[in-house]
Amino acid sequence: MVVNFNLSASLNIFKLLSNPSLCLPHAAVSTFRDLPIPLDSAFRQKGVEVNIKAVVLDKDDCFAAPETNEVHQPYQEKFEALKAAYPGPRILIVSNTAGALSYDPKAKLASELEKATGVKVLSHQTKKPGCGAEIMEYFHSHPETGVSSPSQVAIVGDRLFTDMMLANTMGSYGLWIKDGVVPLQQKSIFSRMEQKLGPYLIARGYQPQDPGSPFE
Repeated sequence: MVVNFNLSASLNIFKLLSNPSLCLPHAAVSTFRDLPIPLDSAFRQKGVEVNIKAVVLDKDDCFAAPETNEVHQPYQEKFEALKAAYPGPRILIVSNTAGALSYDPKAKLASELEKATGVKVLSHQTKKPGCGAEIMEYFHSHPETGVSSPSQVAIVGDRLFTDMMLANTMGSYGLWIKDGVVPLQQKSIFSRMEQKLGPYLIARGYQPQDPGSPFE
């Protein structure tokens, strides 16, 4: 049995302690079904021009139930609409299970997920939130995406400490799936803690990083 230990998240906790804003989303929706298309509209505020050219999706409790590969049935129409809006290499799944080489070294889970969704799954050495460079390397290897800056990428996921911290540290936009597939009482203790932490930090005046200017 492979233990799914996340060294990247453990190391990045020190950044989070010094700058709690790193885990905050730029926008939030209740479930995957509530995503606006195009995603630009989720982030437009105060006259800021946003041009999202590619999207990175988490899997578990985002568009699928944990330990499954199929798109959650109520989200299937939205998933297909998102694929149509961001076709081919402009949509990418980045999971800390499928495609994470420390957990899925032979890419078996990644292959199964790609077959089930029709979306490329990134094989990555470093787990979220530390794989920003690998994500940008993928988009740069596909110039047809038009991605020239992390600020043209939206990260969609259910976790503040991985997905939203990934967005902030790489200079992208983070869209938090706040409620997801799994009922609150069945979520992990970390997920339940994040449900309270996000609103608490915002109430204390913290704001997410400006995309394009990642914290280092």
